[in-house]
Amino acid sequence: MNRGIHRLVDRQVRTLGPGRHADGGGLYLIVEPSLSRRWSFMWTKAGKRRELGLGGLAKVSLVTARRWAAEAAERVGAGGDPIADRVAAQAAERQLAAEVQPFGEFADAWFETAVAPGLRNEKHRETWRATLKTYCAPLRGKATASIDTTDVLSILRPIWNTKTETASRIRGRIERVLDAATVMGARSDKANPARWRGHLDQLLPRPRKLKRGHHPAMDWKEVPAFVARLRERDAVTARALEFIILTAARAGEALGARWAEIDLTAAVWTVPASRMKRGREHRVPLTLAAMAVLEAVRPLTGGEQTALVFPGQTLRPMGPEALEMLRRRMGAGDYTTHGFRSSFRDWAGEATQAPREIAEACLAHEVGNSVERAYRRGDALEKRRLLLEQWASYCGGSQVQRPEPVVHKAAANA
Repeated sequence: MNRGIHRLVDRQVRTLGPGRHADGGGLYLIVEPSLSRRWSFMWTKAGKRRELGLGGLAKVSLVTARRWAAEAAERVGAGGDPIADRVAAQAAERQLAAEVQPFGEFADAWFETAVAPGLRNEKHRETWRATLKTYCAPLRGKATASIDTTDVLSILRPIWNTKTETASRIRGRIERVLDAATVMGARSDKANPARWRGHLDQLLPRPRKLKRGHHPAMDWKEVPAFVARLRERDAVTARALEFIILTAARAGEALGARWAEIDLTAAVWTVPASRMKRGREHRVPLTLAAMAVLEAVRPLTGGEQTALVFPGQTLRPMGPEALEMLRRRMGAGDYTTHGFRSSFRDWAGEATQAPREIAEACLAHEVGNSVERAYRRGDALEKRRLLLEQWASYCGGSQVQRPEPVVHKAAANA
């Protein structure tokens, strides 16, 4: 580094041809064959050449490049390593940027890249997004690194006693976000303020002491009378609830059903894996009563393959709250839609000789260990059809004088 310095002048650095041009003191102008120009500081350590890029000529002037090269040379002379210094400085900058990144910004980006691709259906993804944007709204503007126990409790305490299951899920999701933030450097390596064991379990009642337990279900002996009253109502919601009862399906599966899933000839409804809780396709045998329901709602959309079987008022998916409102109007608000699956299961166990595995299969439940399931390739469709026909007959069959086919207000005005 004792060679002469300041060999280059401004006019030269802009006109020199391709090659490596020394300015002295370890500073070089590198001109690529494409004529792009950049500055580089070079030195030798343990017999090996080291190179530190100083930026392109378009942004770094000759004067600035000389100053930076001089600082780097001084660092080398003191036994330091300018490249290691730069790496450390960049890491510190990234750490600082990560620590001040808002919780909402970090959580959204992490969810879309690390969680959303692994969720089975859009409903689960939307539930996650809603959690991060609604319940966690007070946290979204706070720096991820600064969130503490008080912040987490401010989200959970208002709903812990009234929406315990929801609150418990929110706690778990906040915990996952903050764990990811620690791994990705957005938080220092400290205890997660949303963790349950040994932390929030000392500040909040245990969830299991607050939960109501299973979904409240109507006694199976009362279902026929309820279905009879349901059939007196000329509404899409009534037909949707009747269909759910007759098929023992989950509400989300029925409300999201489209005509493309229905084979009217074979009387089979095939729910795709993407809409099933366990992520496996499920065939539902359609009884005469269930087929009668489909015929009643078919005029709503004309059975268009891509159309919903049970559309809402704007021909969009009907929400579960519509079924809840219907039950309340009918004086059955203390029960849940999901509870009718329990009603069916209790009836099958107490009033029929149906094998347990057939009743469970009607509910799309897995029975037996992994080895048994591996050798059981069929889905007992026809056996399930017989059981569901018995259930439909018990509920009143399809021999009901129905009103005119349902015509949706939205469809009528279309």
